[in-house]
Amino acid sequence: MSGLPISLYAAAGVRELDRRTIEEFGVPGYRLMCRAGTATFGALARRWPELPLSVVCGAGNNAGDGYVIARLAREAGRPVAVFALVDPARLGGDALKAARGYADAGGEVSPWTGALEGAESIIVDALLGTGLDRDLGGRFAEAVAAINAAPGPVVAVDIPSGLHADTGKVMGNGVTADLTVTFVGMKTGLLTGRGPALCGELLFDDLGAPDQASEGVPLKARRISSAEIRCCLPPRPADAHKGLSGHVLVVGGGPGMPGAARLAGEAALRAGAGLVSVATLPEHVAAIAAGRPELMCAGVRDGAALAPLLERASVIALGPGLGQSEWSRDVAAAVLDSGLPIVLDADGLNILAAARRRREHWVLTPHPGEAARLLDLDTAAVQADRFAAVARLANTYGGTAVLKGAGTLVQTDGETPWLCAAGNPGMAVAGMGDVLTGTIAGVAAQCGDLGQAACCGVWIHARAGDIAAGAYPRGMLASDLFESIRQQANPA
Repeated sequence: MSGLPISLYAAAGVRELDRRTIEEFGVPGYRLMCRAGTATFGALARRWPELPLSVVCGAGNNAGDGYVIARLAREAGRPVAVFALVDPARLGGDALKAARGYADAGGEVSPWTGALEGAESIIVDALLGTGLDRDLGGRFAEAVAAINAAPGPVVAVDIPSGLHADTGKVMGNGVTADLTVTFVGMKTGLLTGRGPALCGELLFDDLGAPDQASEGVPLKARRISSAEIRCCLPPRPADAHKGLSGHVLVVGGGPGMPGAARLAGEAALRAGAGLVSVATLPEHVAAIAAGRPELMCAGVRDGAALAPLLERASVIALGPGLGQSEWSRDVAAAVLDSGLPIVLDADGLNILAAARRRREHWVLTPHPGEAARLLDLDTAAVQADRFAAVARLANTYGGTAVLKGAGTLVQTDGETPWLCAAGNPGMAVAGMGDVLTGTIAGVAAQCGDLGQAACCGVWIHARAGDIAAGAYPRGMLASDLFESIRQQANPA
């Protein structure tokens, strides 16, 4: 077992890694299958050392992995029951060999009857692998429902059955696992969309595939890691001064919403910006300045009043609490016409959706609903293929697009996208997007590269959310992230 890899693949890419490992590097397919079974059985045995096993086998190599796991359980003296949706005699290749190995070890197979029987056990999902491309139906859908209804923990082999390996979409219904052990190459669908919710704890094992097998195999995405932070935010020189770290201007805080602009402003400071100004309605200046005196607050009545602030800014965060009033549209127009780098969020995105334009020097940070408005889709269509949606956003509007949500994606047009596997459900709370906007803007003010700043800001924000949540994600506030943002912006 190893940590999650940086390189992420579509299912076709992982199949190519398998093929090269077998055909070009001479590792027999059955040996890989046995390694997969060994990795999975070892992981579940460490986590649940006493419960019996119920292995639900379907078709193909995923079923073969299940039979290997069942054989290993018998050899370890663990009670095991196997339920087969497909007669083992109808399997072929390595899967048939694995089924015969289990039978030779004295194992018995029960045909699937529509329900899991017996005492509480570990349910091993060995139904379907990564090739699923249509909604589940019939007995396979029935088996998924039975697995999810069972009282014991669920272990998915390679991928939870019913989850699309590329997109993270659930194909009608999907197994909700407590543990997923995946092999050879990391599939993107495990890390975005519904993937994180279905996978539970996610472990990776390359099964000993040689590094050379991946040469030339196209990536679907790269996983963001702390390495990007070290490149983007190197240690400051001993003679650093605030002018070297950029000046962020937050434009937002429309009627009744000063808190959003204040959150974005403090996030930019905590991410390391040297100076942060907030342009907001005059009636909000006192509240924002009192809450964070390090923010320089200016009351502006219209877009023209932004001119002196724009002259001093390195990057603008437009949108937190902006609203869609006449004032909102006027100040947004002044910002969008300024030519300065922009991080665009919230009502800034809604204003863009109503009056579309393309620009290269900006970062768009929509959640799925905002992305749907920008693309004339519904939210379900965005979530059904998040990679396609973020690519279309970057292609249509230019610059860099950040599609927020579980497995946030960062896409600059024409480049390989980045995926953030950090973060937690406690971050689904008001103000969290404002903090992300400020974090990205704060990083951009220091490094000057918007695409790089988007990746780093997303990672810093997600990791800070994980640290702040600890074991208690419910009830976390967006402002709880500030101290951890500071920590993550100073990589060791």
